[in-house]
Parts: sequence; structure tokens; C-alpha cells
Amino acid sequence: MKMRAARMYRYHEPLRVEEVPVPEPAPDQILLKVAATGMCRSDYQLLDGYFQGPFPVDLPYIPGHEVTGRVAGLGGGVPSTVRYAEGDMVVVNPSWGDGTCRQCREGNEQLCSGDGRWVGFGPPGGFAEYMAVEYRHAIPVSEDAAKAPELLAPMTDAGMTPYRGMKKLRDAGRLGPGRTVAITGIGGLGSYAVQYAKLLGGGASVLAFARTDGKLDVARANGADGGINVGDRSTEAIQGEVERLTGRRTIDAILDCVGSEASISMGFDLLGPEGVLAAVGLMSDRVEHRQFPFVGTELSYLGSFWGNHLDLVEVLSLAEAGLIKHNVTKVELEDVNENLDALGRGDIVGRQVIVFS
Repeated sequence: MKMRAARMYRYHEPLRVEEVPVPEPAPDQILLKVAATGMCRSDYQLLDGYFQGPFPVDLPYIPGHEVTGRVAGLGGGVPSTVRYAEGDMVVVNPSWGDGTCRQCREGNEQLCSGDGRWVGFGPPGGFAEYMAVEYRHAIPVSEDAAKAPELLAPMTDAGMTPYRGMKKLRDAGRLGPGRTVAITGIGGLGSYAVQYAKLLGGGASVLAFARTDGKLDVARANGADGGINVGDRSTEAIQGEVERLTGRRTIDAILDCVGSEASISMGFDLLGPEGVLAAVGLMSDRVEHRQFPFVGTELSYLGSFWGNHLDLVEVLSLAEAGLIKHNVTKVELEDVNENLDALGRGDIVGRQVIVFS
């Protein structure tokens, strides 16, 4: 049996859409008929070589880490207690830890320090009509939620990653009444991050930073109290806008969904004393900031990587309760390369999702 798949043959080259054999599930896996797969900037970065060191892949390779699909078959070792039936819709938790290291035993398999794997960066991903998934990483959803798989797939990264980052800012005690939290970068992750800032912020004012007015419009539609176009503007000019919107020139917490050297540096310049910046974006490979302001005002810098199983269950529950808006555009597998190029340029607002019939 054959399936269509977009495969990577070399770095810095377009994917090739071709017919390949449908995978055989291992004993502990289920076979999924993929319903929808989100497209992330990190998919572009995979092709561009950004992850070549930490996540080497065997070529040719099928990317795609935001996946939902219906059960099409079960490996012989899948326990009967799992109770998956053919046709059930499941969402794939993309972080497959080895289950033995300290991070895995704490529930943070996305941080596995042993022989961890990440779908779309090792195990074959969802830019294909079928994929094999370890049964314990498939999360069933209701048939009502299954009616819109294009809204489920982005939850596994674009929806989950900023949620974990926002929880870190909340747990650091920098949200709440009279405080200001800003979201930098209103793309796939940032459009969800604004909503989590309102849900978890405890009454904090929510600002959005972006480089186009169109992205700021999305942020306001998703609940931002104000937006600032930071493109080519000095720190002083941005501080003036922050003061106009909030009455203060500084910010208490920032969730950076860009991860560029410029965005992180800007964020630190805008933080007030004891401010916290949590970074979930990965555009640059290093950041720098002046040491004295960092130490002298006791700033904190938190990394936040993807999310764990419970983070994903929580965002799926929020979505099914109707508490999350989605900015999703459905696309075809055959158009995968032009859409990846648009992601690389930063042209995409929200999430593009490949939908399979």
C-alpha cells in the first residue's frame, strides 16, 4: 500500500512530494491515517540546517510534528486496556522520551536527557498520509472535537509551547493586577500566547509586539489590550508607547515567541526591576545582553521548551471548552514548499495546516 509524503533528501533543498510505502507499526505503535498536520517555522529551520547538530535525521526523511489523525491499525503489543478502536481521532504528543531519565520520570519527556526522540525531528512525521505513533503518546479526543482536525493539530506545538511559557511567568509571580505582560512576535505561537496571557494573567495588562499592523490586529482580536509595531523603532520610542498604553515605561513579564538576538535584547531593555523574560522562540542561535542591567535590576531569563503530556491535555481541554480562538489556514500537501518559504520569511499570521482527505 502506498501513500503520498513530502520527503527531505538534503538540507537547503525543497521537499519532494512522492509516493512511498505506508509504514508498518511496531508492536507498541498505532498506525494513524493523518487528518491534519500543522506547519511550523521550525519545519523550515529543519530544512535550513538549524537543527542538524541536535536533531540529525536519516535521509530521506518525512518532517511534520503537529499531527492529528484517525487510528487505522494497531501493533500487536498495544495493550487491550488502551481501548483504541479503528477510526478514533487522536492527537500526537510529539515528545517521546525514553521513560527512564529524571526528566521523563518527572513527566517532562520533552526534556529527556537520555535517548529521547521528537516526532518530525527523528521519528518520521506527519507530512504524509499515514504515520506510526507509539500508543502512549496518542491522546484521544471527542468526536465533536474531531470534526475540525485542522484546529487540533496546532495545539501540539503552537498551542502548547506558549502555554507552558506563560505558566512559567505566572509561577514566577510576575502576573496579576497592576502588572503588564507582553508577547513578542504574533505568529503561530504568539496568536495563542496572547490568549493565555488573558486566561492566566490574573488581570495583568496584555501588550503585543509585532513588526506588522496586520499581526497586531490579530493580537487585539485575540484579547490584547494594546499593540505596538516595533519594526525599526528605538527602545526609547517603544518605551514611550508602553507608557502611553499602561502609564509605565517598563514591563513586568515578557513571553518572547521570536527568539532572535534583537527581540531578546529589546525585551531585557523594556523589563523593569525583577522582570522576567521567558523565551520559546528559536530564530537565533545565541543572544547577548549587558551584564549590569541584568544583575543590577535582578532580571530573570527562562527557557521554555515545547510542553509535556499534561500541558497538551490542558490546552486541548481549553480549546474544546471554546476558550481558545484559532487563526488557521488550510493548505494542500502539494503546496508544502511555497508555504515553508513563507514561514521562513515571517509572512504567515497564525498557522497553516496541511489537511488530508
